[in-house]
Amino acid sequence: MSDGELKGQVAIVTGGGQGVGRGIALSLARRGATVALGGRTLDKLEAVAAECGNGARAFAIDIKDGAAIKDMVAKVVDAFGGVDILVNNAQEVPLGTLLDVTDEQFQAGFDSGPLATMRFMKACQPLMAKRGGGVIINLTSSATVRWDMAGYGTYAAIKQGIRSLSRAAAAEWGPDGIRVLTIAPHADSPALKGWIESRPEEAAAFFKTIPLRRIGRCEEDIGEAVAALCGPSFRYLTGATIPLDGGQANFD
Repeated sequence: MSDGELKGQVAIVTGGGQGVGRGIALSLARRGATVALGGRTLDKLEAVAAECGNGARAFAIDIKDGAAIKDMVAKVVDAFGGVDILVNNAQEVPLGTLLDVTDEQFQAGFDSGPLATMRFMKACQPLMAKRGGGVIINLTSSATVRWDMAGYGTYAAIKQGIRSLSRAAAAEWGPDGIRVLTIAPHADSPALKGWIESRPEEAAAFFKTIPLRRIGRCEEDIGEAVAALCGPSFRYLTGATIPLDGGQANFD
């Protein structure tokens, strides 16, 4: 994929201030897209926007707030004229056993996961349809297909919900030229690093199950793959889950 293939396109990336979101934003910008970064910490978003260039802008947002989502999308349209790419990356993660995870934690995970994903998709769908199509990338997790779900039930339930919404959107909006994909990345994000620190033995055992024997890099591995998926080379791919995880997961 050569630089410039996304020139003139506008991309919204949530959780763009660090980790996977930052990596995706940088890769999209390098290919010519103008990126709107959404997240909670404005100074981090502004720093990434400066790295992106191409007129990238930062928008402080609580993705659990439906009105704030509509407001951000409206501001992006005012600033850039429309939306061509949407990346739903931001997510509060409820980890722990079923007895440990509180109702409030699970609700926050749902509100920032499937509900926020659906709200952003619904806000962007008419804009993409008006422009003749678009690409939506939603983030799921290989936790949804773990053989041992202990400690991951609430997280996997939330991420599985995002996969189901993505399949539905791909089927319903395909006639509008809108492609919808989910990715399941393993990347050296702050969240993964925190997991490694809190569960070092589990992490070490897990890494041995990755055929490529390494964790992906946020920009070089995950961002580059997403940028490629958004480009014309993958114009006939929709409704799929792409495991960007070094071959570890099995989504069959």
